[in-house]
Amino acid sequence: MKNLAFLFISGLLMQLVAQERFVITDVKVFDGETVIEKTSVRVDNGLISEIGPTVDTTGIVRIIDGANKTLIPALSNAHVHAWAPQSLQQAARAGVLNVMDMHGVEPYQVVMRQLKDSTNYARFYVAGYAATVPEGHGTQFGFPVPTLSGPDDAKTFIEGRIKANVDYIKIIVEPWKKTLDSETVTAVIEEAHKVQKIAVVHVSRLEDAIDVLSNNANGLVHIWWDKPISDQQLNSLSTDKTFFVIPTLLTTLKAFESMGEAAQKFMNKTQLLAEIKKLHEAGILLLAGTDPPNLGINYGTDLYKELGLLQEAGLKPVEVLKAGTSNIASAFSLKHIGYIKKGYFADLLLIDGDVTEDISTIEKIQSIWKKGVKVN
Repeated sequence: MKNLAFLFISGLLMQLVAQERFVITDVKVFDGETVIEKTSVRVDNGLISEIGPTVDTTGIVRIIDGANKTLIPALSNAHVHAWAPQSLQQAARAGVLNVMDMHGVEPYQVVMRQLKDSTNYARFYVAGYAATVPEGHGTQFGFPVPTLSGPDDAKTFIEGRIKANVDYIKIIVEPWKKTLDSETVTAVIEEAHKVQKIAVVHVSRLEDAIDVLSNNANGLVHIWWDKPISDQQLNSLSTDKTFFVIPTLLTTLKAFESMGEAAQKFMNKTQLLAEIKKLHEAGILLLAGTDPPNLGINYGTDLYKELGLLQEAGLKPVEVLKAGTSNIASAFSLKHIGYIKKGYFADLLLIDGDVTEDISTIEKIQSIWKKGVKVN
């Protein structure tokens, strides 16, 4: 009886191992940086173990024909607000296996982050509570938020986020409500950098964007709405500073729709897309993010719409794919994801067609793997 039980367990373990060992042959690969026209990829126990025209198939039970398909790294969403595990599940089902939360309830986030190794949930990276002032943006959602009244509060605020084990620091500068002043924002950025955390900032005005970037913010989680940046301003920033921008174009355009005639005082769609192209041509790292659940945006397939808007702004499909994969991994220093490289997690999307030529093909995802295991 013991022998039968042993054989059953051994067989089950062998089956599980076999499920995590497979080869995709003759597939076009976007590896996070470049396109490989035709190659094969082997996965062993959750990791990419071999990439090349021919790979070792010893011990492989499952060989997948990749002809006329594209293999890319799993997508990431650089700006979300996820309030429940179901949000992470919705993301994973669309091939979005990493999400960057930009303001939420820290005790809830502790629980949700424990799902990081669960196949059917996206990994959850967090800023914890965003830095804001009493009655400022971020305080209106019905949960208590620690606030700052001046630069002297910066150290205590950052200490609180470190205790919460956040991945990065989020700061809010939003003048339509009470908001942080420049000195306090600068102090928070400095304190964040002292503890090796990047600092990202919510802005809606160009003036605020230039100010926070000049004071060493690592990135913007929205593009400004009010007016175009001048060539001189952009040249000065791109020459003196290194930073990234999460444009959240879908969110911005939906916000304009909801404003009606009031949106006329802001840039229109054509101007916004032109800003994106200018940033890209200046070498500014662009990251794809959608800011769900604001304005009814979902955690999954709406990211495809954001990618489409980046292509509409003039980015080539490969540059758009970077914005949704490797650029996010690079900007947030995410380990072992965002690329198809030996030793990296086998977080993969197999797409029917050539997404490196037309980004809309992203909608034809055939298979999603998280660490080599299929997402339902």
